[in-house]
Amino acid sequence: MKLPPVAAGVDGSAESLAAAAWAAREAVRRERALRLVHAWYWNPRQEEDGAADAVRRQPAAQAVRQAEEHVRAVCPGVDVSCAQVSGPATAALLAAAAEADLLVLGSRGMSGFTGFLVGSVALGVVARAARPVVLVRAGGATAAAPPPVRGDGVPADTGHGDVVLGVDADDPCDEAVEFAFETARNRRARLRAVHAWQPPDLLDLGPGDIGLMPACRQAEDWLGYLSAVLQVWREKYSDVEVLETVAEGRASRALLRAATGAGLLVVGRRPTARPGGPRTGPVIRAVIHHVDCPVAVVPRR
Repeated sequence: MKLPPVAAGVDGSAESLAAAAWAAREAVRRERALRLVHAWYWNPRQEEDGAADAVRRQPAAQAVRQAEEHVRAVCPGVDVSCAQVSGPATAALLAAAAEADLLVLGSRGMSGFTGFLVGSVALGVVARAARPVVLVRAGGATAAAPPPVRGDGVPADTGHGDVVLGVDADDPCDEAVEFAFETARNRRARLRAVHAWQPPDLLDLGPGDIGLMPACRQAEDWLGYLSAVLQVWREKYSDVEVLETVAEGRASRALLRAATGAGLLVVGRRPTARPGGPRTGPVIRAVIHHVDCPVAVVPRR
């Protein structure tokens, strides 16, 4: 049975080339093929002759060819195929994600007050995809520099930072936890699990509530709770080194600090039903816009 590939969306930008290179190395680690996907929009109401249609396809072919050459240069052993899909980019990438193990996209994020916002296409895919989506920034060390190669020929991330996992200890996303552990094992990297907690409103507390304890005691209790949540995963992935940390404050701030120097940040996404369709929550938006390392958004099934 053929395993689903690692897919990467390409459009000729520096960000998409970084995403394609990251996806190629991840495909080799996971022993899967790489599929490069470019979506070009065609309006069926516009009548075109063959020559005009060929002109419209030319940029798509060039983007795919450039990405293929790039991934073969940075990761010669990858099994790569290419696809040009007509239609709106978000719909095309969602279809590619549905058939893939994970989808990798380029992200511009936000740099200071004058930087670029992540594209609406990437946000739309992250909010709706049924499979994990990884957003990769161009220019970062983990995106641009090829990692060292292990003795078995698989790229390793030793020295390229931890895999950081954001965990809601009250309602953990098992899919995100498993993705993070599996990725850390494949990279032979350390997994750092982070839970953020905030003191409850005093008016909501009852006798014996954890919120009545001093902050240091509350942190200890949350750390014990986080450890209990991850116990089954530590047993399943006994070869993965795990560091569990808790932080008082907002989850977005805790993850931004934890992701500094990391190789990958993993967060879970709950299904939402809002007017206008699914959307990402504030924590996911914050890390997408501000974290420099690649960010994996894993949907809860």
